[in-house]
Amino acid sequence: MTNPLQALSLNQLRQRTSVKWRHYPPDVLPLWVAEMDVPLAEPITEAVTRALALGDTGHAGGPQYAQAMADFAATRWGWDLDVAGTAIVPDVMLGIVEVLKLITSQGDTVVINSPVYRPFYQFLTHMDRRVLEAPLSAEHRIDLDVLGDAFAAATTGGRMAAFLLCSPHNPTGTVHGEDELLAVAALAARYGVRVVADEIHAPLTYADRAHVPYLSLPGTQDAFAVLSATKAWNLAGLKAALAVAGTGSGKELAQMPEEVGHGASHVGILAHVAALQDGRAWLDSLLTGLWENRRLLTELLAEQLPEVRDLPPEGTYLAWLDCRGLALSEDPAEVFLARGRVAVNSGPTFGTGGAGHVRLNLATSPEILTEAVRRMAASV
Repeated sequence: MTNPLQALSLNQLRQRTSVKWRHYPPDVLPLWVAEMDVPLAEPITEAVTRALALGDTGHAGGPQYAQAMADFAATRWGWDLDVAGTAIVPDVMLGIVEVLKLITSQGDTVVINSPVYRPFYQFLTHMDRRVLEAPLSAEHRIDLDVLGDAFAAATTGGRMAAFLLCSPHNPTGTVHGEDELLAVAALAARYGVRVVADEIHAPLTYADRAHVPYLSLPGTQDAFAVLSATKAWNLAGLKAALAVAGTGSGKELAQMPEEVGHGASHVGILAHVAALQDGRAWLDSLLTGLWENRRLLTELLAEQLPEVRDLPPEGTYLAWLDCRGLALSEDPAEVFLARGRVAVNSGPTFGTGGAGHVRLNLATSPEILTEAVRRMAASV
């Protein structure tokens, strides 16, 4: 199967009307929001087209999404996902919100590892939860001493607290290892902190680093995970996700209001099922292309922007670039946009640890990536 990242030209991509291609003027190369420059996998297109032809656009329901995710999890990660301990949710972020409503109350603390996905801050604040950062180390790993201190502070006075784990991590591309996650589980048990794992990027790890589902580990029975095919198969516009309970959390998940599941799209679920069941060869080709782009970016930066520090991501299609060596007086993202006409995400929006950094989306063609780095180098 050919590399999906090489299937579409820039002119074809500019015909798209999603936010990635409409937020900035047409002279800007958009390497910011997490959308991929790929055609849909053929099984997804067939499933959606068939549904539209049949008028099969009604309400979502049934276990097929959970069954498809369980089969994928068993094959790819060796995880025995219990279909009975799942619930359909509209998308991963809204699923996280609903799970946190089950296990925390207004004013409780949710710990996060900064720098981290910006909507964590927005959604948690909106639901009146206190956000407490436990920053990653300089190598983008979970700092267990820092995390333990955060758990202690979060539970002071006997308050309930949760840890929102981003695994794999956005924006750094860190894939947390089994030993790290076991240590997290031990800390959570020690302090009585409930863990909710955002595993939306789980299918997107490279050959040198395997994803470890948090709920597959001992000591995680009171935790939750939220998963989706969204990122791996570029399905943000076809919303559907799955909340999964640990072996001891099923009763809590069963208390999630029925209407939460109404937000998922029936056509979206059909697309996600097709991806998980029949889109695996396409995913493997994509991962090969992303691996090549990861290598290409490292080479381009070494040649043209050697002051930029690049720790290649272990997962996701996101590159977290340390631009502090450029000694710019402005936000590097603003410089790259204003002078180079390349849109990347500004590091400070990801919280503590983001200053002087940018997040760059690797999921594009090698030609666009090469041109983007050329423009970025010219801008400084």
